Amino acid sequence: MNDYRPPRFALFPPVVKNLLIANVLFFIATLVIQNTYRYDLTNLLGLHYFMSADFKPYQIITYMFMHGGFLHIFFNMFALWMFGNMLENYWGSKRFLLFYLICGIGAAFTQEITQYIYFHGIENALSIYDASPNLNDFSMLADKYFTGFRYPQPASTSEAVMILQKLYQLKMDMSVTIGASGAIFGVLLAFGMLFPNTLLYVYFAIPIKAKYFVIIYGLIELYSAISANPSDNIAHFAHLGGMVFGFFLILYWKQKKTL
Repeated sequence: MNDYRPPRFALFPPVVKNLLIANVLFFIATLVIQNTYRYDLTNLLGLHYFMSADFKPYQIITYMFMHGGFLHIFFNMFALWMFGNMLENYWGSKRFLLFYLICGIGAAFTQEITQYIYFHGIENALSIYDASPNLNDFSMLADKYFTGFRYPQPASTSEAVMILQKLYQLKMDMSVTIGASGAIFGVLLAFGMLFPNTLLYVYFAIPIKAKYFVIIYGLIELYSAISANPSDNIAHFAHLGGMVFGFFLILYWKQKKTL
């Protein structure tokens, strides 16, 4: 594979540098457009559930450049620079960009599958309730599946069914995934595989080898994903998806002896 490799180690290789710039520009544009024109750019470019009316195919790319706040973008971009510059210097720019995008797209597909399973579960619960509505079960269903949503108390079973259906549609439309985290987790996984014995310093003080850091971080994400805390709005399965896609891509490259 012909690829551009820096003649010496670059602190800000071109792909990492341009990804940093693009993410910051998208972040600033989101704030400016929201405050100036009251238009939610996140709704347009964030990744919606594929059965939502707001879903667009281009969102599997654009969602990676959207972030929900300063700390969100800061930690993602810090990790991109910290681990990404080593990988781009090692792989070259074309291969690093390909890896980054595949991990991000893989994370998007993982999130869509996760949401399909989740919403399918809600559909089944609502179908059962619709067949035999009971006002005593209304609050239980609403609290289980629509935590954080405000809803009126129904006066009849038919009204209860209508409210639950509206909540379902609202939740589907409001389910937006944003952030470069899925791609970043793939980059982190690659760093741990290619530079396993490199020392990282947690909180700038505690030394740990990269391979153990990646394993521990991956297990934490897996636990968080399985726990399914209703107050947790982090797409843990998307993070894991980025790592899984990155893992198999590296194995493929190793098998082809192009790594």
